[in-house]
Amino acid sequence: MGETIRIIGIDPGLRRTGWGIVESLGNSLHFVASGTVRSDDKAALATRLCQLHDGLAEILHAAMPHEAAVEQTFVNKDAAATLKLGQARGIAMLVPALAGLVVAEYAPNAVKKAVIGVGHGDKKQIHMMVKVLMPKATFDTDDAADALAIAICHAHHRQSVVYRLAALA
Repeated sequence: MGETIRIIGIDPGLRRTGWGIVESLGNSLHFVASGTVRSDDKAALATRLCQLHDGLAEILHAAMPHEAAVEQTFVNKDAAATLKLGQARGIAMLVPALAGLVVAEYAPNAVKKAVIGVGHGDKKQIHMMVKVLMPKATFDTDDAADALAIAICHAHHRQSVVYRLAALA
């Protein structure tokens, strides 16, 4: 039937970076853990990025996932906020890459489509479907729930030809 693959989904943010871990075996998904890494919003940017790095590194070390998935940055009207989010996203991609994991990226609409069936939807719909797909799932923040959705999206897409080729590179 195959082997169990442990996937970490990461929802990057400078204040709160959500993470969620699922195990995928064939078409079956199982909740493992989720949570939120927080940075001190009164600290300097470099310090906050270090806090995110250290928190994610600790989680990866403890959970030992096989693959990682990160949500792509959306561009909003506030260029400074978008830039800071991009820096947090860089940390979210760097930590698993340093651990030797291939990091997949998914647009927010792709995550929504994989979880709720359409490319647009609100957070309540996503959270409800995460609970339907994994009844034992718990999450402390919206960011952790979103991270679980990212992991679910990756579990659905990881067998694609593009992903297999990327893993070989």
